[in-house]
Amino acid sequence: MLVRRLPGMEQMQTAAPFERPRPDIDRKMRRAVSFPDVRGGMAQRCPASPAERCPPHRQASARLEHRHDMKASGITDFTKGGITRHLMAFSAPLFFSNLLQIVYNLTDMIIVGQALGKVGLSAVSVGGDVAHFLTFLSMGFAGAGQVIIAQYIGAGAREKLIRFIGTMLSFLLLCSVFMSSVCLLFRAGMLELMHTPAEAFSEALAYSTVTMCGLVFIYGYNALSAVLRGMGDSVRPFLFVSAAVFLNIALDLAFVAWLGMGSAGAAAATVISQGFSFLLCAAYIVRYRSRYALDSARLRDFRIDGEMLADLVKLGVPMAIKTASIQLSKMAVNSWINSYGVAVSAFAGIANKVVSTSILASGAFSTAGATMVGQNIGARKYERASATVRAVYRITMSAALLLSALLWLFPEAIFRCFTDDPEVMAVGLGYVPIGVLVFIGSAARSGMNALINGSGSYAMNFVNAILDGIVMRLGLAFFFGLGLGMRHMGFWLGDAVAGFTPFVVGMIFWMSGSWKKARRAG
Repeated sequence: MLVRRLPGMEQMQTAAPFERPRPDIDRKMRRAVSFPDVRGGMAQRCPASPAERCPPHRQASARLEHRHDMKASGITDFTKGGITRHLMAFSAPLFFSNLLQIVYNLTDMIIVGQALGKVGLSAVSVGGDVAHFLTFLSMGFAGAGQVIIAQYIGAGAREKLIRFIGTMLSFLLLCSVFMSSVCLLFRAGMLELMHTPAEAFSEALAYSTVTMCGLVFIYGYNALSAVLRGMGDSVRPFLFVSAAVFLNIALDLAFVAWLGMGSAGAAAATVISQGFSFLLCAAYIVRYRSRYALDSARLRDFRIDGEMLADLVKLGVPMAIKTASIQLSKMAVNSWINSYGVAVSAFAGIANKVVSTSILASGAFSTAGATMVGQNIGARKYERASATVRAVYRITMSAALLLSALLWLFPEAIFRCFTDDPEVMAVGLGYVPIGVLVFIGSAARSGMNALINGSGSYAMNFVNAILDGIVMRLGLAFFFGLGLGMRHMGFWLGDAVAGFTPFVVGMIFWMSGSWKKARRAG
């Protein structure tokens, strides 16, 4: 998860916006700024004094043409080159990061289950849900920061970039301290609200206490990885996550299986590995800051800038609301589903794995698409931004159709990987059409989420958050489940249909053309 901020560009430089001034050029020579001719001719010199500013059309051309030398840096320029190639290259590390997280979660549960039994599983499950919910601020503001950074990159606004990153990191650090302090005070009450089983309560409390103390690492890593992804680098975050996952598994074995530290040991393993990935990412950015146009950043830049914070909050709040509301809605729906018996409750876990699988591809391409759309909107290349959305759909729809075909043709073989219980299998066979709907809906919203998030539109992100996260998801689930008497299948159906909400909202936004005027950096 990531958070970014970008301050404004103070003045255009003689070469590319991100190029450092040559020390051998005297101050007077630096006052002259070179802008490419709009008609494509030789670059022309324009004085930088207030009395002799460049004409607006040349300033616009400068924003479009004067880019940092991307080949010599860690920044990827998505405003030129093959769109599908860029999308695949940027999405692949995101996809494998998501896959790695799923594999880790399964491994973690196996280790805890074998060592601690059902009480440990219950404690880690409940504590994990609480810990995941507490990251909604970092996920929302990091996602917003990634989009804003991408727009500043597209606009060539170096000085705003540094100011924004400093603001975002400082703000998220304060948020993590606030969240940890408040949640530690009320952790017991939170677990009671989750209806934690009495026999697992003490273990869940221990797990939650440790993870709440380590929120600063989660928030910090999400912020830094957002900086890298906003600049078009998804490979390094994948490497850092990979290192953290393998370290986490090793520490799980050491703390839980060998040292017998219980659920607190599992939490400690998670916090230590998250801290390791945060420090690794921070050290990398500091060591190679010149690759990301951050070589002029100083400690004094890591403070909260009011203008930058306002932009971050306007976009981050709707994203955080959406993340939190979806998680809360799913928890409410699952609580009703669990009331229909053990077989239904057991299959709910399998259904969650189906949903996770659908998010693997759509989530990765949606995140990558948002960064590419953001850069191209910042550079005012609107047709290329639209082409990016279409490319996202071509890929995610193809993947959704393939997954749907596999689920439709081989449901028993798939579900038997999890259980042989005949009652659970019967529930699963009835779920198959809903599972297909989940795959198609996940692909349908991927392109529109890329557009809405990449545009940086505060209003559309807020509308999407309320409709998708609360109104439609809860409303449809209870309408089908209770109103039409479809019971657990109705709850699953309502949740699946609600997944198409961003598609409907996004299509209206796209066809109106207002996304071009939403939020432009630079």
